Amino acid sequence: MSGRVNTHVNEYSIHPSILCADHGHLADEIQLITNAAADYIHVDVMDGSFAPNFACGTEIIKCIKKHSTVPIDVHLMVENPAHHIKLFRDLGADIITIHPEADKQAARTLAAIRDMNAIPGIAINPGTSVETVKELLPLCGHVLAMTVNPGFGGQSFLDFTLEKIEALGAVSKQYGFNLCVDGGVSKNNIKKLALLGVTSFVVGSALFSQDDYNEAIRELRAELQL
Repeated sequence: MSGRVNTHVNEYSIHPSILCADHGHLADEIQLITNAAADYIHVDVMDGSFAPNFACGTEIIKCIKKHSTVPIDVHLMVENPAHHIKLFRDLGADIITIHPEADKQAARTLAAIRDMNAIPGIAINPGTSVETVKELLPLCGHVLAMTVNPGFGGQSFLDFTLEKIEALGAVSKQYGFNLCVDGGVSKNNIKKLALLGVTSFVVGSALFSQDDYNEAIRELRAELQL
């Protein structure tokens, strides 16, 4: 797989964040979001160093692969991500996203991800400007705009990131990447984000706090009928 993300109808994709699922019933949760027609399953991998938390190791991805055929979107919130990309690609990651601040040779790492036939992505933290990463944008099939500070689920959307999202949306077609937003996405703001050029949406607590994942994803898609 290479290039742009395969999206659902109307060119939008929903990526439930497995970090926010009930890990005591993980297999059931994976099957429920699969049946609800999720486009990707988003996996946050944290090493406790780059991000102030530990989360979602290899066993989580193995469980997803066992119980679902939905593609996997791996977000590496780790130091020196180049050391780990082969491991996660071998486990089945279809998108591999790194943080440029964590990699001294980010361009080389993105090229290596593409050479592995996965979609290379960069994550842009709330405090990171577009100017500092613009040279990397042509190397990406996926750009993950963080709208919360990385590390924990359930945080509120940071409105000051909207200007950056609009700037990324304006150049996404020029550079050939899908723009994804991660943090505080809900049916209350998903339409506004789509109008700024966002095409992929990581959804955490707004989805997993609902009783019916099918209905929750239907409601999100209904907001995207622009």
